[in-house]
Amino acid sequence: MMRCLAVLLSSLALAACGADKAVEPAKPHRSPSAAAVIRAWADALRGGDVARAAGFFALPSVVSNGTPPIVLRTPDEVRTFNESLPCGAVLQRTYREGRYTAAVFRLTERPGPGRCGTGTGASARTAFVVRDGKIRQWRRLAQPEAPPAPVV
Repeated sequence: MMRCLAVLLSSLALAACGADKAVEPAKPHRSPSAAAVIRAWADALRGGDVARAAGFFALPSVVSNGTPPIVLRTPDEVRTFNESLPCGAVLQRTYREGRYTAAVFRLTERPGPGRCGTGTGASARTAFVVRDGKIRQWRRLAQPEAPPAPVV
């Protein structure tokens, strides 16, 4: 009996030795929100940092800028796509549209080879699929039609 009691007390003493060093469970990795990724991408592009803007795209990714969908498979293709955008943009708002996050931008000039010209100040909409902090799809959306004038 004494031997069992000694073993039990020893076990309790050993268990208590590390009790003050509680192990915290690992916090799950949280990807940034789609809106945060879209804002960071737009800010990088507007600032003329095409390499940083391109870094927000997954490989492969799908883009459509008034064209049929194009699959970008290499970093060079992603960089070329970002360079081809003549305007910078300020994110004004995002909203869900099915599986997409739609973004409304105000177009701006940006450093680089392109010029926004008469597009400066205009509104533009793009649909994004963002997963794990990366843009998987970038699709330009048509501007909504102006509401019809009231019949008088």
